[in-house]
Amino acid sequence: MLTEKLNFNLPESLIAQHPCEQRDQSRLMVVDRASGAIHLDIYYNLPHYLKRGDCLVMNDTRVIRARLHGRKASGGAVEVFLLHELEPGCWSALVRPSAKVKPGTRVFFSNGVNAWVGEVLDEGKRKVSFNHADIVEHLEQTGEIPLPPYIKRNTPSVEDAERYQTLYARYPGAVAAPTAGLHVSTSVLESLEDAGIQAAYLTLHVGYGTFKPVTTVHLEDHRVDAEEFVLPESTADILNKTRSAGGRIIAVGTTCARVLETRCSAGGFQAGAGSTSLYIYPPRTFAGVDLLQTNFHLPRSSLLALVCAFGGYELIMQAYERAISEKFRFYSYGDVMLIR
Repeated sequence: MLTEKLNFNLPESLIAQHPCEQRDQSRLMVVDRASGAIHLDIYYNLPHYLKRGDCLVMNDTRVIRARLHGRKASGGAVEVFLLHELEPGCWSALVRPSAKVKPGTRVFFSNGVNAWVGEVLDEGKRKVSFNHADIVEHLEQTGEIPLPPYIKRNTPSVEDAERYQTLYARYPGAVAAPTAGLHVSTSVLESLEDAGIQAAYLTLHVGYGTFKPVTTVHLEDHRVDAEEFVLPESTADILNKTRSAGGRIIAVGTTCARVLETRCSAGGFQAGAGSTSLYIYPPRTFAGVDLLQTNFHLPRSSLLALVCAFGGYELIMQAYERAISEKFRFYSYGDVMLIR
């Protein structure tokens, strides 16, 4: 499939710069794969589209304050964006301005945190070694929430610290939010429980590669970065019992979909931890996902490729055209789609 087929024109005004005032008041587009029907609603009404015995699977990763601002001994400003922990206290990172930060440069941050910038890694990344082995604990006071590049603000707000996390974020490690879960509120979780719909959790630490566009001519030639995941035994048990009882699995986001597809086989869901570089694009038959909740994604992205694989290319592009005409909000802080 040609990557160009994932292109579409999106007015800049539809790129959400702030979250909806209330999590569950985002607009909801329900896409029916069997009939091709598209229905518009509010996310608060999600339980109306699910059935007793279904299971909603959510990603409980927590976004770390991965963006750090420091200075060299000379006084020059340096920005360090943490990407992936290589070993305790040592990270792969983006460093700016990279050309002016030579290997061996020491960078000083607030609260007594400092680091040595090391060699250049792949794709312009740098090895950065901190004076604290568990730097994540210090990031709450030292770092900033790393908003996506298409949110055009100089610095994150107090609002972002809360709203660029899911309500159920638990395990620190992501540098981008699993945005399909940003709509989930306490009220929605309570309504789901009252309706006999179970909640289950897995963890996938979303990496910066989630923003990387597909640049290959053919979609299948692209590769995605590996991301660490955990599918707990308790969640695998819930999922297998749901399937055995005739219930459906609803993946909240492409991150959940990738873990479920990674760990689902003919024998059911297998608990486990590791990393996945599973790249999903059309055509594909899904084994572990029955319904998909997802935001509206960037053109030419691996996320849109997954959504097209699940919902069908023609129907999803028709849904995106409708979303644009109806002025739905796009990307991380935007509105949401349920494909069933």
